[in-house]
Amino acid sequence: MVQRSTTLAVVVAGGLLLRAVAPFGPSFAVAPRGQATTNPPRDLRIPEGNVHSAPQDQASGLSGTAMAAAMLTVTSLLSASLRARRQSCFCKPLQQGMKQQAVQVHSTVARAAEGEPILRLGTRGSPLALAQAYETKRVLAAAFPELAPEGAVEIRTISTTGDQRLEISLAEIGGKGLFTRELDVALINKEVDFCVHSTKDVPTVLVPGTELCTMLPREDSRDVIITPNGITRFEDLPAGSLIGTASLRRQAQIYAVNPNVKCVNFRGNVQTRLRKLKAGEVNCTLLAYAGLKRMNMTEHATRILEWDEMLPAISQGAISLQCASDDEATLKYLRPLNHRQTFEAVTCERAFLASLDGNCKTPIAGQAKVSADGQLHLIGLVSSPDGQKIFRVTRSGAASDAATIGKDAGMEIRKEAGEKFFEDMQDYVQAVQAANEKPTKA
Repeated sequence: MVQRSTTLAVVVAGGLLLRAVAPFGPSFAVAPRGQATTNPPRDLRIPEGNVHSAPQDQASGLSGTAMAAAMLTVTSLLSASLRARRQSCFCKPLQQGMKQQAVQVHSTVARAAEGEPILRLGTRGSPLALAQAYETKRVLAAAFPELAPEGAVEIRTISTTGDQRLEISLAEIGGKGLFTRELDVALINKEVDFCVHSTKDVPTVLVPGTELCTMLPREDSRDVIITPNGITRFEDLPAGSLIGTASLRRQAQIYAVNPNVKCVNFRGNVQTRLRKLKAGEVNCTLLAYAGLKRMNMTEHATRILEWDEMLPAISQGAISLQCASDDEATLKYLRPLNHRQTFEAVTCERAFLASLDGNCKTPIAGQAKVSADGQLHLIGLVSSPDGQKIFRVTRSGAASDAATIGKDAGMEIRKEAGEKFFEDMQDYVQAVQAANEKPTKA
């Protein structure tokens, strides 16, 4: 509309100018494109003296003042037209983005008006995953009144490969991603608006077009040892004791202090593992303390293990929310929930893991914390599966440099251990079928 008005004004002003300069003859003829005008323009300066007495051109009826004003008008309007055109080009992407956002918001409002949920939350169906999903729903309801009514946030459970293949160790069936692939598909297909994850299950490389936009405040990230006979240290377990764990990280750190025990594949949800332990299938097992706390089951822990005894997994204890990067209608609810210190610590840990190409086939551990003064402190380790070779690293720095700190720490370990260590470790893990057999290689 602005462009059309400007163009019309230029045409009118141009007509006045042509009328004004017509008597001057061919000196003002417009040259064809690519050619120069042959005659220089006549002097259009206003005569000295009182401008009100400037002589009129008899043929045009306009004074020199009027002609100058017409020229000025045409010049100004041409400049305005060019500015409007440039502004239109600049604003086009912005307008498209606003249009897309408006469509998303309209879709959300329409769903609510039709009695459908405002947000659809995707999660695994295990008791722990559902506890985390309901915790997320509770936090959303507390922060946004429109999400408080029953049905405003719908929880949709999705079965994943990791939940279905319990008889095989994680390393044998692909490592990380086993608990997120089906959730990724649901998110990309817009069957859900966002997904709730145990962040330690999330690969360092996400599905394109999605992001971990929010991390809720982190729970206690430590592991616990659980034994039916009250033994609280791995060193005190008798030779030949069976320890149920599917984690190479835990296995390596156990073998480092007691190579006479045997770690065996031990998968399933928290309740399943506790039943197997009670039934005598193993003599000991380990669980994340965060999971027990979220399900009010801390009474099962024999003892909480400190970091120097059992360094936790990358991102353990952190709940993350994954969403499409361009879904502003959903992001407006999720982003305000983000806990900055947790986000910074987990960002550092995941950068550490990524630099080591880490997955469930690699015994890697790492934990970062942000102190009150804004400093981030990272402890990381990489081990051989038999616990005989362990490389440790510590780093500190500004929390704003979280990703860089994690990446540099990982590269330091790569350099110290050497690439052959990582190649041998991968070959060895395949040979012993992850945690199903006790390693014997030195």
